[in-house]
Amino acid sequence: MRITAFLDIPGQDNLTPLARLEKYAFSENIFNRQIIARGLLDVFRDFSNNEEDFLTVMEIVVRLSEDAEPTVRTELMEQIPPIAIFLQESRPNFPTAFSDYLMPIVVRYLTDPNNQVRKASQEALLILLEQELIAQNDIENKVCPILLDLSAPDSDDEYKVEAVNIICKMASMLSKTIVERMLLPRFCELCGDGKLFQVRKVCAASFGDICNAVGQEATERFLIPKFFELCSDSVWGMRKACAECFMAVSYTTSPEVRRSKLSPLFINLISDPCRWVRQAAFQSLGPFISTFANPSSAGLYIREDGTLSIRPSAQDVTSSSCQPGNNANITSASTNIVSSSSEQPTEIKSESSSDGTSAEANPLICVETPRTDLLKEGSNSCGSPGEALARLSQNDNTTACVIEGIKDCHVSNCRGVNSRFQSAEDVFNTFLYWRPPLPDISQDLELLQSKTEKHEEGCSVSKAICNNCVASSEIKKVLESLQEHMDDPDVQAQVQVLSAALRAAQFESINDYETKHTEESNGKLQNELSTFEASHATVEKNTLSSSSFQDDVSDQSTTSILKSKESEEQHNGTIEFLEKEQHHNPPIEDDKSKLQDIIPQPLLDQYLSMTDPARAQTVDTEIAKHCAYSLPGVALTLGRQNWHCLKDTYETLAADVQWKVRRTLAFSIHELAVILGDQLTAADLVPIFNGFLKDLDEVRIGVLKHLYDFLKLLHADKRREYLYQLQEFVVTDNSRNWRFRYELAEQLILILELYNPNDVYDYLRHIALTLCSDKVSEVRWISFKLVVAILQKFYANNANALGLNLINELVARFRHCSKWIGRQAFAFICQALVEEECMPVDHFVEHLLPSLLSLASDPVPNVRVLLAKALRQTLLEKAYFKSVGNPHLEAVEETVLALQSDRDQDVCFFATVKPKLNNMDTTSLEKQN
Repeated sequence: MRITAFLDIPGQDNLTPLARLEKYAFSENIFNRQIIARGLLDVFRDFSNNEEDFLTVMEIVVRLSEDAEPTVRTELMEQIPPIAIFLQESRPNFPTAFSDYLMPIVVRYLTDPNNQVRKASQEALLILLEQELIAQNDIENKVCPILLDLSAPDSDDEYKVEAVNIICKMASMLSKTIVERMLLPRFCELCGDGKLFQVRKVCAASFGDICNAVGQEATERFLIPKFFELCSDSVWGMRKACAECFMAVSYTTSPEVRRSKLSPLFINLISDPCRWVRQAAFQSLGPFISTFANPSSAGLYIREDGTLSIRPSAQDVTSSSCQPGNNANITSASTNIVSSSSEQPTEIKSESSSDGTSAEANPLICVETPRTDLLKEGSNSCGSPGEALARLSQNDNTTACVIEGIKDCHVSNCRGVNSRFQSAEDVFNTFLYWRPPLPDISQDLELLQSKTEKHEEGCSVSKAICNNCVASSEIKKVLESLQEHMDDPDVQAQVQVLSAALRAAQFESINDYETKHTEESNGKLQNELSTFEASHATVEKNTLSSSSFQDDVSDQSTTSILKSKESEEQHNGTIEFLEKEQHHNPPIEDDKSKLQDIIPQPLLDQYLSMTDPARAQTVDTEIAKHCAYSLPGVALTLGRQNWHCLKDTYETLAADVQWKVRRTLAFSIHELAVILGDQLTAADLVPIFNGFLKDLDEVRIGVLKHLYDFLKLLHADKRREYLYQLQEFVVTDNSRNWRFRYELAEQLILILELYNPNDVYDYLRHIALTLCSDKVSEVRWISFKLVVAILQKFYANNANALGLNLINELVARFRHCSKWIGRQAFAFICQALVEEECMPVDHFVEHLLPSLLSLASDPVPNVRVLLAKALRQTLLEKAYFKSVGNPHLEAVEETVLALQSDRDQDVCFFATVKPKLNNMDTTSLEKQN
């Protein structure tokens, strides 16, 4: 019944319906006006046939919108969206009615003195924008101007907050041009509003939506500077809101901005003094890292349906890039070392060569050094047999990796230095993104250079050592300044990274050329070696002086040695010295396994620290769960070639004491298997998967829900090992957890295709028959489908003998079951076999049809009801039973006639009624029975 049906009652006051509408719309009784406002849609439908009456109704609505009662105005505003939809459908008759009459009401109510009316108008405006019911002209000339007025600096505080909220919400519904031209300048202005922190908080919370609306160019030009201001706001709520929307902001920026600007900004949020900000930052860390994902490097991409797919890379990056080479004693985290034997100056190569011939020819030393502004050109003189050049660069994506070949040379002949920089895109250094570059100290270097003039012929080695000693002393000053605040865990995090940078600043260069031809050359070698040992001792002393807060002192230092077959005997002393160095610093090998070049290293270091128990105390007790939740995204970003960076963290999470953490991993292990590939899955994920199989039901359900997805990624021999373990899923911690068994039956239907018929018969058949006798009907019905699928597999693979054995077992177990539920299950299985055509018809009529027809005399009506459905709705609809002269048709028809005269009314009904569809509704069967 319509709300305004009383307007149609004739003879009550001798007024026309339109006059009666006007009477009640302006009645002194508030209730009458509320009824009219609430039923405006029905009124418009009644009077839309006549244009004059329609315009009259519009005028009444306009007058009603000026009602002094807030409840009437609220009721009116709530009806505006459905009226607008109605007018949209009737646009040919009233093309401008909404724009001329109703849109001004919506705009005016945005400034209504009553809060409830304003809220209603704001909701109506957003609905109209979402449904695209407002013309672009009205948006530019009516909506945006009023919002700009309400958000002006001199506007009322309450109105300003509401206007900002609307601007942020409607930005995603408007065109990029309108947002950038009309709303973006005001939004940037509001981000710096110093009067109300509520305004800045709304801007910070919606920053990602605004960035997405205006695009990359406007984001980097206008919004990123404002985002930096909000991230350093004095109110912690602003910084927390920025941390929560960091991923959305990063998504709309270029890789360069993301790496060079947003990464250090995010590190600041992770180190924020406020615990709530740190908590939000760590929760957003994984999503932020995922924005660095590059399908070309990861080898994977996400399809439109959300599934992962493998995309072969042009250059497949293998795990060998982070392992020692066969012909060289090199250990490098994620890069390949390239050596050149030419006499050309050092040059930067974009790709690393896999050719190892030069590595075999020369003993090489690869040193990764932090990027500072201490860049000095090495001397090109050949006074010494070999030299080590330290290249310190400020480029955004370049870490200097100098490789020098020390080759045999005589006193009168020097072949120079063989060096080549590592790829600018393949190496990333942590130090650059933690703090601004160190100050220019070129004058100090000149003084140091003047002191080493006596070593002019071999000055390259000493100069590099001095440079790094100065760099180490500068970093040491910063570390000493932070010692006063070591109680703060965030300062400790900064100290750890700076300590890693201090360690990386140590330049290790060794001149091990020992000539037997001239005493002069031998003297030069001894002089350079003693200089190196003295410098190394100085740097080591500086490092040990701050060892109380330098836990990760060897994160960024990588030293690699290649033996030369040509001069093996000549360099034994040098090799022994380097072996002592590696033995003195055993953590280097472990730390190098965490290096990669996809994302900024500080981000990965902070992500890996989320499993630290201290984080749970100082940040969030759920931090390990957030780490587990985002781990597949981080693994996808890094790619399988960098799985070594996450392996230890994943194993730590898999052994976490909180079952919620393990449950999160269990639900995503199949996705991680797709990312890692079959080899890494078999080596690293299968043991963890086996552990989850024996865990709590809350964890096992995660594995079970995607059991098929995981098993199909394994090799056949590895997959076969799980056949026996599948039986363990039947037993649960709580027998009432029937959904666990239901999920098992659903997964087994999918798993059937992974095994041969013999394995299915030996292992899965028993599980299926056990589930068919479950206490819960939902589990039984899905298990019946499982049995049908097993029979279908047998006959599809010509395993007729196995199918016949299972049929005989079904007859013995269910047809002759003492409980009526078992006999009803037999009728359903037979119906499903015919419906799905799982087996040849002659096999069905020979082995199953006689037992099925014998159910006509079953004493339980529910069994006979299902038999009637199977015969009338399935068997008699098949062409085999419709053919004339079929010897089995007569027996089926006689059984149907007997069921039509059954004493039970339901049996008679289903034996008589013709099927509407040839599909079975198992849900209805279960409910009826």
